[in-house]
Amino acid sequence: MQRKGRNQHRRKWGLMGAIVALAWSLLAGGESFAQAPSTFSQDFRLWSPVFMTMKLPSSFLAYMEVQPRFADLDEDGHIDQLLLRPAIGYQLTENLSIWQGYAWVGNYNQRHTPPQSPFFDESRIYQQVLYTRKFESFKIVSRTRLEERWIEHVDGTAVRFRTMLRGQYPLPMAPEWALVAADEIFIHLNTVGSRGPEAGFDQNRFFIGVNRTFSKYFNMDVGYQNQLLNSRSIPNLANQMNHMILFQFFINI
Repeated sequence: MQRKGRNQHRRKWGLMGAIVALAWSLLAGGESFAQAPSTFSQDFRLWSPVFMTMKLPSSFLAYMEVQPRFADLDEDGHIDQLLLRPAIGYQLTENLSIWQGYAWVGNYNQRHTPPQSPFFDESRIYQQVLYTRKFESFKIVSRTRLEERWIEHVDGTAVRFRTMLRGQYPLPMAPEWALVAADEIFIHLNTVGSRGPEAGFDQNRFFIGVNRTFSKYFNMDVGYQNQLLNSRSIPNLANQMNHMILFQFFINI
C-alpha cells in the first residue's frame, strides 16, 4: 500500500511537471523535453525563508535573509541548501531603493564523485534595484539583481542577472489575506571554466499562493513554487523541475 501511494504521488507530480514543461517549451520556441526523456528529473521540496528589513537613519536600510531549503521530501528528506544574505540599502524615493549585499550559500548532500565532497559553498556579492508601488487594491514589486559568484571547485567569477515581478491583490471580504503571484528569471551572463555555469538561461521560478498580514511588522506567504532549471550537461535544455511548498516570512522593523 505504501509503494502504491508513493507511485500515485510520483504520477501526480509527473503530470504537473509535464504540463509546466510543455508550457515552457512553447514559450521557449518549441524546445521539446521529449528529446531527452531519460535526463529530465523532478523533485518535491520545501523552502522556508525569513526576510527581515530594518529602517536606519538618513534613509538607509538594513536587510537580512536566512533561507533553509530541503529536498527529496517524497523520499528521505534532507537539507539541500542554506543561504545567508545580508545587505545595506538606500531609499531613493518612496517607491525606489538600491542595495549592495553579500550572500553565503552552503550546498549539502550533493551528488559528487571523489575527490569532491558532498558539501561545497559559494560566496556572492550583489547589486539590486527594488521598486514597490501600491495602488488602491493592488501592489507590485519589481526586483532586479546582478550577482558576482565565487563557487568552490570553479575557477573564475560567474556573473548572473535575475529579475523578479510580484503582484499582490487583497481579498475584499478579508483584506488581511491577499492573492500573490510572482515570476523570476535567471540568466548567466558568462561561461566560467569547465565545471562552472555556462552563459544563457539558468532557471525560472514561478510562485502562486496567498499572503497573510498579521501586523505592520509581520506577514507571510504560503503557496506553490515551480522551479525550472537548465543543466549545462545538456546545452539549451531545461532538464530539472522542482515542485516546492514555499513558506516565506517577512519582518519589517
